[in-house]
Amino acid sequence: MDALITAAARFLAAGDALGALRRVALRDDPPALALRGIAMAQLGEHARARELLREAAKAFGPREAVSRARCVVAEAEVALAMRDFGEPPRALLQAAEVLAAHDDRVNALQARLIAARRLVLLGRLDEAARALPAIDLATYPPLPAALAGLAEAELALRSLRIRDARLALMQASAAAHRAGVPALIAETEDLRALIDRPAARRIDAGAEQSLRLDEVEDLLASPTLVIDACRRAIRGEGLAVDLARRPVLFLLARVLAEAWPGGVDRQTLILRVFRTRHPDETHRARLRVELGRLRALIEPVAAIDATARGYALRVDEGRAVTMLAPPIDGESAALQALLADGAAWSTSALALAMGASQRTVQRALAELEADGRVRALGQARARRWLAPPMTGGLTGIATILLLPAWPPAG
Repeated sequence: MDALITAAARFLAAGDALGALRRVALRDDPPALALRGIAMAQLGEHARARELLREAAKAFGPREAVSRARCVVAEAEVALAMRDFGEPPRALLQAAEVLAAHDDRVNALQARLIAARRLVLLGRLDEAARALPAIDLATYPPLPAALAGLAEAELALRSLRIRDARLALMQASAAAHRAGVPALIAETEDLRALIDRPAARRIDAGAEQSLRLDEVEDLLASPTLVIDACRRAIRGEGLAVDLARRPVLFLLARVLAEAWPGGVDRQTLILRVFRTRHPDETHRARLRVELGRLRALIEPVAAIDATARGYALRVDEGRAVTMLAPPIDGESAALQALLADGAAWSTSALALAMGASQRTVQRALAELEADGRVRALGQARARRWLAPPMTGGLTGIATILLLPAWPPAG
């Protein structure tokens, strides 16, 4: 490897993209193309970075499998920054295997971290936990150790394992300071600050209390029966029922919980759950069916009793019922939370992360754009969406519980 390539690589490692470009900007041999692509990525020119990295990967010969695999990893990282989830990570995992086989464990680790972070962004937390490599950070250089610590902390936060997140952030911060990379140091500090912000609202008999993430974790681990409106679930000691795809049952549980320890009359339940102005016998029959389904799901820890006028939620003595509500209201809160990360998202990527159709996401984006809460860049298929800095509704809160999280498989 010639001196200019070596010097450019050192500048990139130090975060000086312009210094690297000054040494290889006019060259089009494969190593120079790869370094130019990485430099453009560091400067935020992601589309051009992908082009250069693809050219470099094609230009490397069959005996340069390691260099080609490194280009694949770098391109995957650019795609992640662009929130492009279109291509499956198969090529990335194959590149990781090639790098590991040639004892390039740092870049192999980077490949697996990218795959895990992709799953975290999509809310597939169980898959991300399996994909995240278990390593001893002390055996790696500071830069990859910091990146691994951040990935572990982000997964722990999304999974509401706040103590694990604090420990991972402490290790990531120490590694970032050793690496001397300001962007990584800032990212660890931002995540630390996030933990101490309001993340949800606890509602008991109409009274609201703001909770931090660690307080939410403690609440979900307590004997209290929690109707979780953040992720549309019912949680309690020994109970975890996901109702994200069963909105009628969740709304029924929510209405009953709001009235606890009292009951709700049948007319109110029908009006609120089925959203009809003219209830009839078919609605009453359907209410009985849905109540039966809900009873079966919560039977281990709670019951639904019929009263003279309606129904009431009942739990064992010593157990309470509470509502966990998002820090902000509105159907578009999850969409805003995804866009709050500062990256530019495509409509297709947002739809994939939310588990919704592109048309549904497009309608929500149009409403947010009309209110000035998001803005669009580009046209047609190149269009990307951003949240303006300091978006009013999300300022000063933790958005973790607003982000979509897919239920465990099976």
